[in-house]
Amino acid sequence: MFLGACLSTTGTFMQSVAQSWLVFMLSKSAFFLGLDSFLGQLPIVLLSLIGGAVADRTERRKLLLGSQYVQMTCAFTLATVYAMHLIHVWQILTLSFIVGIAQSFGGPAYSALIPSLVKTEDVPNAIALNSIQFNLARVIGPMLGGIALGYSATWCFGLNGLSFVAVIISLYVIRTRFIPAKNGGSLVDSIKQGIRFIRGREGMVGLICLGFLMTMLSFPLMVFLPVFAKDVFHGGPGVFTVLLCTSGGGSVVGALVVASLQRVKERGRMALLLLLVLGALMVCFSLSKTLPLSLVLIFLSGGVMMGVFATVTSLVQLITPDDMRGRVMSVYNVALRGGMPVGSLVVGLLTFRFHAPTVLAVNGALLVLLSAWFLLVQRRVAAL
Repeated sequence: MFLGACLSTTGTFMQSVAQSWLVFMLSKSAFFLGLDSFLGQLPIVLLSLIGGAVADRTERRKLLLGSQYVQMTCAFTLATVYAMHLIHVWQILTLSFIVGIAQSFGGPAYSALIPSLVKTEDVPNAIALNSIQFNLARVIGPMLGGIALGYSATWCFGLNGLSFVAVIISLYVIRTRFIPAKNGGSLVDSIKQGIRFIRGREGMVGLICLGFLMTMLSFPLMVFLPVFAKDVFHGGPGVFTVLLCTSGGGSVVGALVVASLQRVKERGRMALLLLLVLGALMVCFSLSKTLPLSLVLIFLSGGVMMGVFATVTSLVQLITPDDMRGRVMSVYNVALRGGMPVGSLVVGLLTFRFHAPTVLAVNGALLVLLSAWFLLVQRRVAAL
């Protein structure tokens, strides 16, 4: 699953490079870039709760296979219409929406499937390894996508379609440790059961709120790196690429460190302390005017950010039983994904009045206050 997911995610990042370029070239409008991203994320936010309920009622491996086949078909369709010079913006937007629907069902199934492949004590390591493959792909995918785009966007779309074969093969090979029992109730009842479980489980509501707030405050650091490259360091795409790759390298190292930790006690406290460190690093990076120092800070920020995400995610997985995992992870993933666009939108609006480094420094300070509040006042997460 690690190898298959890494290859597939690399292909996805390759396509995202070509797709963004193609949308902008066809439309000549930044609005359609945002619309394409919005249509891809909208089904995930709206349908993930249903996808999580379905993942707890059917074999997750089969549900994930269906999602992969749909996404592979969309990639090959895009490659075909581009190669035949029949491409239009509406086709790209439609396919983005279809891919979003597939991911809204495949995402919860994947999140619930990974822990069922290992023993309970190995779940945090498995989650950290999953973070490693994602961040490796985040570094390698855009680089390969840029090279392939130099020849033709067809290569980016076609290679992404082929990359799904790796996941599909791995899904046919693996044997899971848990298969959901048949549930005779309705989907609505299943969703209600998941919500009741989240509300009744000690610390679960706090973890989900923490997931939303930490992505809302920290994710804009990655979104607005081009602003730092241009306005702070007076560079171009090269400086932005160096910052992005340095952050990705830090994320890989951070995930490796988390994966190496065995049976750490008080993971909740560790996650909150890492979040406090992340906030401090964001403040320092936002105030830095020297590129070498900023590269060190963004490397450390990437590592600590990945450590926080992996630790909080493993906590959610560890306190969730197998029969509830699809529904709980769907809610948690909606919180994570929901925080990203909200945070980016708020920071984007504030930059009309204040400089982006100033706004992100405030975000870092708020992360410090958030972690202190969970450590000293709302202590349920710290006790996990």
